[in-house]
This record gives sequence, structure tokens and C-alpha cells, in this order.
Amino acid sequence: MRMAPASPSARPAATTGPAAATRPRNRKQLIVEAAGRVFSERGYHKASMEEVAAGVGITAAALYRHFPNKYALFAECAHVMVDGLVAALDEVPSGASLTDVLAAVTRVTTAHRAAGGVYRWEARYLDREDRRRLGVKFARLVGRVDEAVQREHPLPDERLRAMAALGAIGSITMHHTSIAQRRAEDLLLASALRVAATDPAAGRPAAHPVELPAHPVPRTRRAEILAAAIPLFARDGFANVTNGQIAEAVGLTPSALYRHYPGKIDILAAACLQAAGLLAQGVERSLHGVSGPHDALVALAATHVAYSFEYTELTGVAEAELAGLPPGLRRPVVLAQREYIAVWEQQLRLARPELDPRQVRVLVHAGFGVVVEAGRRLRWQDRPGHREAVTALVVGALGL
Repeated sequence: MRMAPASPSARPAATTGPAAATRPRNRKQLIVEAAGRVFSERGYHKASMEEVAAGVGITAAALYRHFPNKYALFAECAHVMVDGLVAALDEVPSGASLTDVLAAVTRVTTAHRAAGGVYRWEARYLDREDRRRLGVKFARLVGRVDEAVQREHPLPDERLRAMAALGAIGSITMHHTSIAQRRAEDLLLASALRVAATDPAAGRPAAHPVELPAHPVPRTRRAEILAAAIPLFARDGFANVTNGQIAEAVGLTPSALYRHYPGKIDILAAACLQAAGLLAQGVERSLHGVSGPHDALVALAATHVAYSFEYTELTGVAEAELAGLPPGLRRPVVLAQREYIAVWEQQLRLARPELDPRQVRVLVHAGFGVVVEAGRRLRWQDRPGHREAVTALVVGALGL
């Protein structure tokens, strides 16, 4: 949580002497917390050391005394969230209840929600060794959660429910809904517990088959450029892809790209808009002829899951890189996302009238978080039953 700056009258009048020279003992922690917020909001490549320093109230030179460069600070941020989760679980006794295990994870995650997105999307910019170390820590975390899940709800699901439950909890780091920390903890813990108790194998196809729009066929050079850029952005991250790579993929010179897009950022904006448009089309088709909020939510969940499996690269690019768009290009994408989320919220409020609007929004995002982590666990392999299994977990997260 950000603290408002002190008013001038609250500051000490003197600026010299031993007291003024004293540095906070937790300055490094303050730096990491501020950096986590900046990296989560701006993305790794757009964030600057100057922004982080300003967030702590120190100079950039002082910041460099703690971290030699931006990468070192970024790596620390990526590790600190997982380290905090592992440490919290180490304090939970072996054999503790699933509620106690997930409560520890929920408490740490909500307390650090502003910086939690670093691990989720930006970790792809870590070098191989840092990714390996991070993977080891996360596997330990998932293993501990899965032990508790299997102890209370034994099913041969290969850690799918553990990952999905963590996805529901971790979703709080990916949006800015204003809600009291304790209320968020209670809501996310209940959602994660329902996910853990859900049998993925019992998932059934939606009452109406999901009809997704077909993959766009590139019929113009502009469309060809977009189609070539999306897998490159998904694989390497937007900032690491060059105009030369995109041009080579479509048989153009780098300078020729500018006849179709003013810059690389405009290609990214087009990808984000395409993602939002395709999803909106899928939702419109899925809700046609559906009666009642429960069936509507099942249809929405099935469509969101199917879309995520069908358009994995496009979805990943749109979710991971949106923060890097300048305001003018980001605005139409954000508006489209809000309209999409509003459809979910309206149906969930009808299905669960005891929830207030903020609780509804948090739960909708929890469902999205389930899709992300469960899909990753399944390596987005579109095998029979995978879509139904993830849909069942989303329905569980929503508490239908």
C-alpha cells in the first residue's frame, strides 16, 4: 500500500546533524517494494532506476549503492515474492490443514499485491540461471500446496488443482480493484479452497458448444506483419523483438514496415485489439440462447478457456505487454477489456446476489487467474478433456 508523503509541516526543520544522516535500516526492502510496483505497472524495459529512486525518496546514485544495475534490482524483485511465499509456508507446521496452507499464501500475496505481477509476466526477462532458481522455488511452493490438497481431496490430477488454487489467489496482483486487505483475503481463500475441492475430471462440456471465431487469415501485408509479429512477441517478449526480425518473417526490409505501421508499438497495439475483438465475438456467440445467470457464467467460462487454449500466443502477448502501450494506444484496449469484464460481473451478481460489486470483480479475476495457471500446468496442450477440466475449476472459483 502506498503511503501519502508527509506534509511540509510534519518534516523536521533541521536537515543537518547525525539524525538527518541516519538511513532507514530497511532501505533495501523499501527499494525492492518500490521497484516491484514500478516493474509491475510499467514493465521491465520501460521502468527506470530514476522512477524507483523517486518512489523511495532517494537519489539514483543512492539507489546504485544497493543495486549495481536495473537487472540486479529486477531479479531481486522477481525472487522476493516467491521467497516470501516459501518462508510463510515454512512457518506452517507439516500436516497442517489445507485452509492454513492456503491462508498463508493468501496473506503474503494480498500484502504484496502491488508488486506481485513481476513474477507472473515479467520473469521471462530473467536470464537462464535466475529462471532456473525461480522455478525451483516455485516448484517447492506448488509441492507444499499440493500435499495439502491431496491430503484433504485426493485425486490423481498432477498438481492441477494446486496450480489453479494459486492462480485464484495470485489474481489479486493483476488488477487494481479497491478492496480491504482482510476482505480480499477471505474472498480469495474461499475461492482457492473451492478450486482445490473441485474434481477436474467431472467437468462437462457447456450446454451449448463453444463457437470461437476462426483464426484471422492474413489477406493484406499489414495483416501478414501482425500475424508474424505475434509469435515473436510471445516467444521473446516485445522489447526483445526487432523490426528486422518482423520484417524478415514477412520478406520485407525493416524500412518497408513503416509503410504499414508507424512503429513496432503500433503492431503490439493491433495485437492487443485483435485479442479483445476475437474474445468479444466468442462471448457474443456463447451467450446466444443462454437463459439464467448460472448457465451464462458456465458459457462464459467455457468460452474464455477455449479462447485461451486456441489463441495462447495472442492471449499471452495481450496480457503480458498491455502495460507497455502508451496511454493513447492502451485506452481502446482497456475499454474493450472493461466491457468484457462487465458482462461477467453482471451475471455473477445475479447468480450470487450476496456479493457486492467489489467482491464480484475480485472473484471474476480469480476465475481468470485459474485459467492462466491451470493452462500453464497443462502446457496449453489442447487435448480432450483439458478445456472441460479448466472450466470446471473456474466455475469452482466463482462459487456457483
